[in-house]
Amino acid sequence: MATMRAEALRVQGALALLRHAHAHPGVTRAEAAAHLGLSSGSATEIMGRLRAARLLGEAAAPQTGGRGRPTTVLVAHPEGPLVAVVELTHATWRVTTAAIGGALAPAPVRRHSGGPPGPLLAGIAAAVGALREETGDRLAAVGVAVPGTVRGTTVVQAATLGWRDVDLGPLAAGLPLTVGNDASLAGVAEVLRGAAREVPVALHLTVEVGIGGVLLAGGRPVLGATGAGGEFGHVPFGDPALACPCGASGCWDVTVDGRAMARRLGRPGPADPRAFAEETLAAARAGDAGARAAVDEVAEALGRGIGALLNALDPAIVTLGGLGVDLLDVAGAGLRAAVLRAAMAWRRAALPPIVPAELGSRGPAIGAAESALAAVLAPLTQARVSGR
Repeated sequence: MATMRAEALRVQGALALLRHAHAHPGVTRAEAAAHLGLSSGSATEIMGRLRAARLLGEAAAPQTGGRGRPTTVLVAHPEGPLVAVVELTHATWRVTTAAIGGALAPAPVRRHSGGPPGPLLAGIAAAVGALREETGDRLAAVGVAVPGTVRGTTVVQAATLGWRDVDLGPLAAGLPLTVGNDASLAGVAEVLRGAAREVPVALHLTVEVGIGGVLLAGGRPVLGATGAGGEFGHVPFGDPALACPCGASGCWDVTVDGRAMARRLGRPGPADPRAFAEETLAAARAGDAGARAAVDEVAEALGRGIGALLNALDPAIVTLGGLGVDLLDVAGAGLRAAVLRAAMAWRRAALPPIVPAELGSRGPAIGAAESALAAVLAPLTQARVSGR
């Protein structure tokens, strides 16, 4: 029994140091030891076990020009575990890897034309398979970010892709698989590594084709009973006469993106709402009055919805990604005025900050990597440190 307790403590200590190094890239062993309340000897012993387990290594810290003994920082072991990261949007896909510490490897972005999921998923599965052949047993899990409603590993609906009930399990080729909505994963990334870091309750919203997001409490996403929460775009904040591709009417989705801008300008529904929104925003910045009116209308619709969510969810910060950043830049005054009008009177004197997301377009992939790594760090540490 005593031996089992000692082994459990060794694994717990190793996992604590590993998680701290993962969450704080560039931390020194001494800094990590101080944060975790470890003696120098204990930190050295634990680091030795993590190095032998091919989980962590150490590298020379950047030179500061000062005197004294050169220090080292904790880094991913060069032969350590990797996760495959699949990032799927309404028009593109990419497969890359991430290591402990969260860094994403460079990878090409490929375009797709939508349609039935079979051919696209076959291409993605082939790319994951090629990574597995290249990296061997280092590949420990697969994380996927997808623009749709997710339950488990199934995309139950992705309106922009025209998908219903698509199982992504075959992408993992037998490895552990985590799948998340892209906007929700971007929010996870902002809490762990971006603008909402260490904020107790945060709301993240991403405007792309429609709007999605997530509420995060204590650093964890609040995703509901089945994992499909965060579909803020399908709250009926919009015109009840407008049908949404999701099957409902009056969705916030269709009032905050390029489709709404096209309606305001008297244009037909754009084939690529994201690209149309970017063009309209550029025209508004250049002084086009019609484009500016369209942008202002969309910014006001976004602000009204944010105000309603502040009333309902009480976050300490709101981070905006995607087109939300551009709307803040071009029409921030109108957006914030709409938030104020929608907010309950007692809130208006101290609204939470509404800020651009720090991680930008990298957010969904970073969030997918974090989710996949979180799923495997504990079992990997248990197996490798205990020698099982």
